[in-house]
Amino acid sequence: MVALSKSTIEQFFMKTCKPVNALAFPQIPLVDLSKPDANHLLVKACQDFGFFKVVNHGIPLKFINKLESEATNFFSSPQSIKEKAGPPDPFGYGNKSIGRNGDVGWVEYLLLDVKNGSNYDKIQHPEDFLCVVDDYVTAVKNMACEILEMMADELELEPRNVFSKLLMDEQSDSVFRVNYYPPCPEVEESEKDGGNLIGFGEHTDPQIISVLRSDNTSGLEISLRDGSWVSVPPDSESFFINVGDSLQVMTNGRFKSIKHRVVANTKKSRMSMIYFGGPPLNEKIAPLASLLEREEDSLYKEFTWFEYKNSAFTSTLSHNRLGLFEKFSSKI
Repeated sequence: MVALSKSTIEQFFMKTCKPVNALAFPQIPLVDLSKPDANHLLVKACQDFGFFKVVNHGIPLKFINKLESEATNFFSSPQSIKEKAGPPDPFGYGNKSIGRNGDVGWVEYLLLDVKNGSNYDKIQHPEDFLCVVDDYVTAVKNMACEILEMMADELELEPRNVFSKLLMDEQSDSVFRVNYYPPCPEVEESEKDGGNLIGFGEHTDPQIISVLRSDNTSGLEISLRDGSWVSVPPDSESFFINVGDSLQVMTNGRFKSIKHRVVANTKKSRMSMIYFGGPPLNEKIAPLASLLEREEDSLYKEFTWFEYKNSAFTSTLSHNRLGLFEKFSSKI
């Protein structure tokens, strides 16, 4: 990342949100996918938080390590090499600018279309990178589908692939993102003044489900129901799952999409890898009839994923993107 002046860096500062009493905050939900109570715990975590950590996930460590190594090599390359993989359109390499609506962050990233290898061509040694990403994404997608089917089992939905089939569809609009947050010593001064450096601004994920893996550097924060923020302890051997806006709609608000953000670390870089499982563009998204209790109203208007995606990506990150599709004011 190009060195910037202090005045330029200040555009990334944000005021620190009110602190959370750690004693009053429950631990991040942890789900062991190998245990018999996993289905119940998955659904409870989606209802209470919209976020949880999974262990015993079955994804080979070699897939994780190979991808992290390839990504580290890319982000360690000279800026001129990295910029050949950009600008993002929306796929490719991006630096500080997030999307097209003015959001910025102390981040470099690669955004890749998992069903179309053509966007890898601008990366050095694209064949090697594509092979490593394919292995990783295939494994993570399979885990995401397993989790979605376990949720469906607990909710007694038929067929049990009612959610997962949208990710397995050949036209699934799923994407893969690698975020790299360089260290920034200047943040030490901002912290003294009660500020932090934005790595990636607060937002919810619009897709069905997101699967996050990061290294052992902290930075990820989630928002609680009272609006306060808590730091998520890093764990490089586990995966973190976010409920997306689309899954919130399909469950008529039973599952909650989680607002989250990343703050820059003072001395250490941070890398995260996220698989965003999305439906086909023409898929109609609406509350499942089998989940609507007797006389319960649907909280959302029906929309296609194409319509929601366009709406989401023409607004800022922090915007309540589901608001346009709510039938009436709710407490979700």
